[in-house]
Amino acid sequence: MTSSAWSAGAPYDRYVGRWSRLVAAEFVGWLAIPPGRRWLDVGCGTGALTAAALAGAEPASVIGIDPSEGFLSVARSHVVDARAGFEVGDARSLPVPDDSADVVVSGLSLNFVPDAVAALREFTRVCAPGGVIAAYVWDYAEGMAMMRYFWDAAVALDPAAEALDEGPRFPLCRPDALRERWTAAGLGGVQVRAIDVPTLFENFDDYWTPFLGAQGPAPQYVAGLSPPARDALRERLRSTLGHDEIAMTARAWAVVGTTPGA
Repeated sequence: MTSSAWSAGAPYDRYVGRWSRLVAAEFVGWLAIPPGRRWLDVGCGTGALTAAALAGAEPASVIGIDPSEGFLSVARSHVVDARAGFEVGDARSLPVPDDSADVVVSGLSLNFVPDAVAALREFTRVCAPGGVIAAYVWDYAEGMAMMRYFWDAAVALDPAAEALDEGPRFPLCRPDALRERWTAAGLGGVQVRAIDVPTLFENFDDYWTPFLGAQGPAPQYVAGLSPPARDALRERLRSTLGHDEIAMTARAWAVVGTTPGA
């Protein structure tokens, strides 16, 4: 992650981390990487994708890179495996040598990098010839239901909130945009697919409380509201979603391609 909106691991896990782990497992299974490969997880956050790779791909090693020491501290405490390591670093200037990874992945973070083109150049630099470069991002525009309900309610009460809505802000989070970016980077065999996972909330409080953690654009928006405005947003959402168990779906778009070479 490379945004000031993301820095503390525990609030992030309560907000979307619990759902990102489900996507990570599906993503690793889809890639079907043979055992014994060297993985690099860029924007590793609290370690969801690193853990999924260790559990499902039998890697030789996984190095997680993230600019947030807060996230990395959570990752180090959760991922206890001799094959894993975590380092502070920026996606646009990775602290690893050329051709040092067989698989470069990025989960739910590429859209937050100020220059995604520069990041993808770095992914290509550090990936060995014939290696795999893959990523996934939330479908903020439509398929990430918990955020779609939130921003639709926020904009209805405060039209200025539209400027913060991740849907229009992150055009990269669409299948065509991901395919075009990977193809333009010279990667071959580019494939894009949706990954849908269930997001089941025990009740309205289970849905609403994570928005109070100030981690991510939507929770930061809530943190900046006056108490009456916050109450109005909460009640509008409650009237839409109800009090009891809430079943939604979270969609991520995933992309994969291979570097030229043997």
